[in-house]
Amino acid sequence: MSATKQQPVAPETVRIPVSGMTCAACQARVQRTLQKQPGVADASVNLMMRTATVTFRPGETSPSMLVDAIRDTGYGAELSSPDQTAFAEQEARDRANAAEFEELRRKAIVSGAIGAVAMLASMPGMTSAAPPRVLSLALLVATVFVMVWAGRQFYVGAWTAFCHGSADMNTLVAIGTGAAFVYSLVATLAPSFFLSRGAPADVYYEAIVIIIALVLTGHAFEAKAKMRTATALRALVKLQPKTARVVRDGGDGLTEADVPVETVESGEIVVVRPGERVPVDGEIVSGESAVDESMLTGESLPVAKGIGARVIGGTMNRTGAFRYRATTVGADSVLAQIVRLMRDAQGSRAPIQRLADRISGIFVPVVVAIAIATFITWFVAGSMAGADAPAVRAFTAAIAVLIIACPCAMGLAVPTAVMVATGKGAELGILIKGGETLQRTGDVTTVVLDKTGTVTEGRPMVTDVVVAPGARWTDAELIAMAASFETMSEHPLASAIVDYARGRMLTLMAPDAFQSVTGQGATGRVGSSLVAAGNQVLMEHVGADTTALRGAVDRLAAEGKTPVYIAIDGALAGAIGVADPIKDTSREAIGCLHAMGLDVVMLTGDTQRTADAIARAAGIDRVVAGVLPEGKVAEVKRLQSEGRVVAMVGDGINDAPALAQADVGMAIGGGTDVAIEAADIVLMRGDLRSAAQAIALSRRTMRTMKQNLFWAFAYNVIGIPIAAGVLYPSLGIQLSPILASAAMAFSSVSVVANSLRLRRAAIR
Repeated sequence: MSATKQQPVAPETVRIPVSGMTCAACQARVQRTLQKQPGVADASVNLMMRTATVTFRPGETSPSMLVDAIRDTGYGAELSSPDQTAFAEQEARDRANAAEFEELRRKAIVSGAIGAVAMLASMPGMTSAAPPRVLSLALLVATVFVMVWAGRQFYVGAWTAFCHGSADMNTLVAIGTGAAFVYSLVATLAPSFFLSRGAPADVYYEAIVIIIALVLTGHAFEAKAKMRTATALRALVKLQPKTARVVRDGGDGLTEADVPVETVESGEIVVVRPGERVPVDGEIVSGESAVDESMLTGESLPVAKGIGARVIGGTMNRTGAFRYRATTVGADSVLAQIVRLMRDAQGSRAPIQRLADRISGIFVPVVVAIAIATFITWFVAGSMAGADAPAVRAFTAAIAVLIIACPCAMGLAVPTAVMVATGKGAELGILIKGGETLQRTGDVTTVVLDKTGTVTEGRPMVTDVVVAPGARWTDAELIAMAASFETMSEHPLASAIVDYARGRMLTLMAPDAFQSVTGQGATGRVGSSLVAAGNQVLMEHVGADTTALRGAVDRLAAEGKTPVYIAIDGALAGAIGVADPIKDTSREAIGCLHAMGLDVVMLTGDTQRTADAIARAAGIDRVVAGVLPEGKVAEVKRLQSEGRVVAMVGDGINDAPALAQADVGMAIGGGTDVAIEAADIVLMRGDLRSAAQAIALSRRTMRTMKQNLFWAFAYNVIGIPIAAGVLYPSLGIQLSPILASAAMAFSSVSVVANSLRLRRAAIR
């Protein structure tokens, strides 16, 4: 007997909040550590979100072991509560970010004020009444206070990193200000040590305080800017009402009661009044209204809702009141899924980040080496030239190198752009799964469209009513007779005729008999009349001559419409044209795709004649008709074999194989029944223009990422040599540590500010 083959365990993914990360070097160290753990298939650490997303094999490791691995690197980590919802998690993060900003702002203001006083006190003539030693001791006390209270995070972080064999931005600030403090302390307590060696006993207390103040100011601006990058996500979280009004048995019968939204159960009846937000997803059972779904779908116009219509939790009820039955609640609701998807997307990484990661891993050690080399070079050069106190200039240049170097800008260059772009996409009703998708979308060269529900409305509608010459019926009578007969049919064409008649408020009669004829249509009786509705074959079967309508029917077919002949009592009464009409926005959207230099291909299972008519009306380049789902996959593969980067736009369900095969899969939906897991990008609005906007947003974001990375690298490549003094021999420019700290603070803020420009970008 052969042994039973053990099924492989499916990998799991866990998100772990990480504290203590301050720069790209921290991020790179945590990520390298996680990637080396046994059983870890993939690990992504995000400096902006301060989270680690890890995919692992459960049999080889566990979330608690991953937390321990992070802690072993010197950073804090803990698992989120399994009962914590996506809304609660985001609210907790917002509170933590706000508290961090307030603390940084307070420390920056106090440190800056002390630094300004210290600088004024250090100027010649400003404190002539105070003995120099008393002044030095006062500055020493003030500096110790600032270093212990405001700058404590730098020294604790640097020591923790040292104990774990690593270095980060804290290391650079701590070494620079620490060295200046030790130099000043010796100069204050034992000035003869320097004077006996021909060097001035200068102190740098005011420089230390101002450096700490400027670095904290940069971090405060950075924290404020990072809070703004999550504006869209916070806005989505705020859409979730805190309470819901439900109909419950209060003991004396059914009554309305306001309850916490978390307690609403599937199947309960919820009451919504004008001006209130819909608490949870559901289906209307009584009443009607217009609901504003703009924050979820990007559609500005309110959507009319009646009995049987679906409503989404978080949307705003405008005019009427209604009751609805809750269907999906809690973590399964559309809003919760969107918040979770956005959170995961903003915590993901774009491939372009890898370059910054590689550099960040060696950045701090290299900078420390450059600072040491700078000190040695200046000291040797000054000594050989016979300069006074060469060690002082060498010391100043080395500190400037340590302070100006900024790995923060490299760590923020890509994540900030991803966060702002995914938030901007959500405002447009475009849900992008992550940084990799965001980057890949910008490389798309060919867009493949499914026809039904993507280019067209996705439901048949009556477009033409043609009465046969000499018939005794008006078009209204013809439609009423046909619709009365078709109420017994479940065929999509029959449903279109019935809906059209009801839309015209025509009176329908109950048919007395009905018989479906496979592949031809149906026959039956309405009142005293025998009715037949179907194709040419059925008409021949019932003896109706269609010659009189041959021209009209050929015209309908040429326009991509399906003609349905109607015969009454064996005589041709007329024909009804039924088609899946093109969406009003499809031609505009395809024009936008062409303007972006993209090829557009439409795939459909319809006949070539119908498909060609739709393509001509929509302005599509090429059509592949008569294909089944596997044929759509084959066409996508063929395009990819030609070297094209293919985006597939479909309904996210029937086109799942093609969506999976494409380089970028876009699921287009109406916002209520959207299949969030079906594709890389979900177009909530159900509008093909969203596909063009997604590609335009990706291209704009990639430009922003490249700009950020360029300036982050250029800043360090240019700033570090200037701080080291390469311009001093020719131009006499020597960068002071104070100016270096201001430049370092500006570099991070400028990168975040550049990313924030995406929020105001016009994406069309």
